[in-house]
Amino acid sequence: MYAILGITGNVGGATARALLKAGKKVRGIVRDKARASGWQAAGAELAVADVHDVGSLEKSMLDVAGAFIMIPPNFAPKPGYPETKAIVATLRQAVATAKPPKAVYLSSVGAQHDHGLGLITQLHILEQELGSLPVPNAFIRAAWVMENFQWDIASAQEKARIDSYLSPLNRAIPMVATDDIGRQAAACLQQQWQGNRYVEIEGPRRYSPSDAAIVFSRHLKREVQATTVPRERWTALFEQEGMPSDCTKPRIEMLDGFNSGFIDFAKEGTEHVSGKTTLDELLGDLLKKH
Repeated sequence: MYAILGITGNVGGATARALLKAGKKVRGIVRDKARASGWQAAGAELAVADVHDVGSLEKSMLDVAGAFIMIPPNFAPKPGYPETKAIVATLRQAVATAKPPKAVYLSSVGAQHDHGLGLITQLHILEQELGSLPVPNAFIRAAWVMENFQWDIASAQEKARIDSYLSPLNRAIPMVATDDIGRQAAACLQQQWQGNRYVEIEGPRRYSPSDAAIVFSRHLKREVQATTVPRERWTALFEQEGMPSDCTKPRIEMLDGFNSGFIDFAKEGTEHVSGKTTLDELLGDLLKKH
């Protein structure tokens, strides 16, 4: 039995699907069983727990062969990341008490740094706190998620344009599909090791915003252009999306980190894995569903 936190999300769901396909038992850790009823139908056991409740989390990770753990995404954290620190402290206590035989965590490219990460600081905090536990830990440092391009579908279809915060437009960065992250997490859960592992994962090749525009053009059968969103407009645009004015800095710092090349894989002291999903395949699937 493998416990999966975040089973109703993209990466947690992909991890659970890979385990079930391999004939393994899965326990989905959820806040609301009704929202996860499809997983029961697929053969998963469900345990109700909350990332703010040590007792329920501890109980959900008892009597398992391993646990997949992730923190809920927070794109507008308050200064100092108090929400993340509280959740990580709860997770640390639950894992320390439940003592699963191994734990696999969703982390991010760049999480080895202690500065200049913006939103990815949340994963650095996770690695630092949970990595100190005497449990075999594997941190999956995932590249920029290809599924982020789903937010460009409407613009590509209606305006023949995608607006990019990544620049320069022709510079490729590591990207990966969530299915590939899930497959790697499931593979790690079925392996044996001691100490901490840091597994860096990206797709079969690196992509740029210009590459994404070419892929959109091919699928939509019309020319789609990539354009750069001027940095001086970022704060106003984020606030228009509903982000509080005092919470825009982490997102900007993260984008600056990618654009400068500072946020990249550590390479040394890590394992490097290439997924199989191409951007062409992923955007083709997203467009069919849109």
